Amino acid sequence: MHIVIMGCGRVGSTLAHILEDKGHSVAIIDQSPEAFRRLRSGFRGRRITGFGFDRDVIAEAGIERASAFVAVSSGDNSNIISARVARETFGVDNVVARIYDPRRAEVYQRLGIPTVATVRWTADQILRRLLPEGAEPLWRDPTGEVVLAELDSGHLWVGEKVGALEEHASTRVAFLSRMGDALVPDRDTVIQDGDIVHIMAAADDLERVNAAVAARNGEES
Repeated sequence: MHIVIMGCGRVGSTLAHILEDKGHSVAIIDQSPEAFRRLRSGFRGRRITGFGFDRDVIAEAGIERASAFVAVSSGDNSNIISARVARETFGVDNVVARIYDPRRAEVYQRLGIPTVATVRWTADQILRRLLPEGAEPLWRDPTGEVVLAELDSGHLWVGEKVGALEEHASTRVAFLSRMGDALVPDRDTVIQDGDIVHIMAAADDLERVNAAVAARNGEES
């Protein structure tokens, strides 16, 4: 595929290298020529100086033949405007924009532009490390209503079947992390020592799930 990236910061340059290593052609846009110093010396893609929301600039980057457009500059407004130009003017279906303001991210998701809400994602990751006990979100849908969360199931669940945990906590186990590998379990899968249980649930249901697990621990202890 040919992919156009707006923003040659740490994220943009990293994406450019990964995509090129996977065999895709890449054009990267940045308003500062100095930004291209982040690209490795052997980078074969195109470097275009300018604003990604300028139609002539993204046309020069090959947007008309692009399969995807990524906007990862440091400005929310620039990212969303350029993403809309790529989608609405040039008909690129696969468009992603990085947005720092989580409230804006949800609005643009509803407009059909996939976004990565940097601040919310970072906050969730930090909370998972600060508060390891209980279920903390790994991923949430654009509305914030559904989350994938890591559940501290407690040592008392070791030796129990996944189905028993699901029934007790009225939740759904999405997958287990076991010794660095991911495992999609069925109801008869037995939870082993060291397993990390990931559940899919409504965001406002996490507290209840935690309470159910805590109650189970209290009953068994």
